Amino acid sequence: MRWTLAAAAMLVAAVPLVTQPGPAVAQSADELKNDSATPGDILTYGMGYDLKRFSPLDQINAGNVADLVPVWTYSLAGNRGQETQPIVRDGVMYVTTNDSSSAIDVKTGKQLWKVAHQYPEQTNRVACCGIVNRGFAIKDGVLYRTLLDANLLALDAKTGEEKWRSQAIDFRDGYSMTVTPLVVGDVVITGISGGEYGIRGFIDGWDTKTGKHLWRRYTIPGEGEKGNETWSGDSWKHGGAPAWMTGSYDPELDLVYWGVGNGGPWNPFVRKGDNLYVGSMLALKPQTGEIAWHYQFSPNDPFDYDGVNDLVLADLEIGGTPRKVVMQANRNGFFYVLDRATGELLSAKPFVDKLTWADGVDMKTGRPIHSAAVKKMYEEGEGHEVNVWPSALGGKNWAPMSYSPKTGLAYINTLNIGWNYKAVEPDYRAGVFYFGAEFGWDWPQGDEPRGILRAFNPATGEKKWDFPSAIPMNGGVLSTAGNVVFSGAQTGELYALDAETGKQLWKFQTGSGIIAPPVTYEVDGVQYVTVASGLGGVYALFSGDERLAAVPPGGAIYTFALFDKMRATN
Repeated sequence: MRWTLAAAAMLVAAVPLVTQPGPAVAQSADELKNDSATPGDILTYGMGYDLKRFSPLDQINAGNVADLVPVWTYSLAGNRGQETQPIVRDGVMYVTTNDSSSAIDVKTGKQLWKVAHQYPEQTNRVACCGIVNRGFAIKDGVLYRTLLDANLLALDAKTGEEKWRSQAIDFRDGYSMTVTPLVVGDVVITGISGGEYGIRGFIDGWDTKTGKHLWRRYTIPGEGEKGNETWSGDSWKHGGAPAWMTGSYDPELDLVYWGVGNGGPWNPFVRKGDNLYVGSMLALKPQTGEIAWHYQFSPNDPFDYDGVNDLVLADLEIGGTPRKVVMQANRNGFFYVLDRATGELLSAKPFVDKLTWADGVDMKTGRPIHSAAVKKMYEEGEGHEVNVWPSALGGKNWAPMSYSPKTGLAYINTLNIGWNYKAVEPDYRAGVFYFGAEFGWDWPQGDEPRGILRAFNPATGEKKWDFPSAIPMNGGVLSTAGNVVFSGAQTGELYALDAETGKQLWKFQTGSGIIAPPVTYEVDGVQYVTVASGLGGVYALFSGDERLAAVPPGGAIYTFALFDKMRATN
């Protein structure tokens, strides 16, 4: 009987709740490649394969952004954290929650269709740091999204009808999916979550048309594979290395850049060695998953510093020489700049004020130079407590940064938090937390902020300005040619700042915490700004910050435009 009821629920969930038909949509491979240059559409995560989150639009600018007004809001009808980045095509916006997919008319905010998704209730127990979803990919009129139970779905963009569904792995062993897929040619690329559950991580390639599994790149080499020797004993079998953030893509080099997360357990003495490819960046060939090159940010990674943060592609002048680079503000507190063709390390400089786990990065070897305190931890072994900054929350968490070619600055939501850490003996059980560490947060003193939105020059390692916040801002950042930087706070405010000075130009209270990246686009001559609101995510779950108790839950999509533009169209 239980099976029958569950099956019935799945059948109901598979039927789109259509309110009116959507438009015809189609996207070629060339359109995806040119996404960053076509501001009327948003076809990729990051507003372009390069993940810059920069828009050439300037209708909204530093001189008039104070005239922004809300145009419409759309209820997501859920109290989970909302991290979706909208896709926009032909005047229609597509958004996800952990258990639904929706199409919305951009001008009016009216729902065109909505689909509910069911997954087993037990899935929630293997979602470490928030029951969320980060959004759609789109290609040839088909939307692609992941589900928490490690399934990849393809939906018809016109109707929401499910076209196919493919399962990556059994979620009951600690695996889950929250990642936005990346479409390159006829391949949909996804990564897996579950680094805190003793998984063995991987990145998958799927056929866009059929959902057929094309390839799997394990992020931990198995027996007989190069790199397996960097793991002690059989620790590689449950070594973590998740891949839960969307990668970037260089069409000229035909390389995908994908970050790999933390080792499992956090206890480094259980898995002695560098532990490839924990805390690394992989340059992959999208048709096969073959590794062209790799760079490891945090060998052995005892502090959950991960390596999954957004990998942004840009053209920089380094030491007087123009370079095509890939760059990352890593959770370990260093901002890395590498040549994206070869993986050569060009720069690694702190982007946070307090960084005590390492004294720097050796530019010859690319390895971190451990501080005296961390060296002693490794000498003393399990049970030795050490205080290090940043904490496991990182100098920057997952929230995507933005890079503006106009100012030459990266805009980064940074965290100013340390922790007290002690490695302890872990106990592996499938689908159960596999930390192997005891820890407690070390907060900044007095009125010192826990978070800073920082303008940082990646070519020189210098900061330009700071916008501090008592509670860290843990949503993404957007910059525009209008010299405006947008980002949201966990207390609900969406801010607009001057890109050159950091001066606050405008803010709007959305009613719940913002932990999602804002986007901007133009439809029929009107520039819009959109962001999802809905408190949740890792800081809200694990910080114990009592101030967030006053922030209501509840998900919604907010869209804004200039008052004069709205008056002219109504």
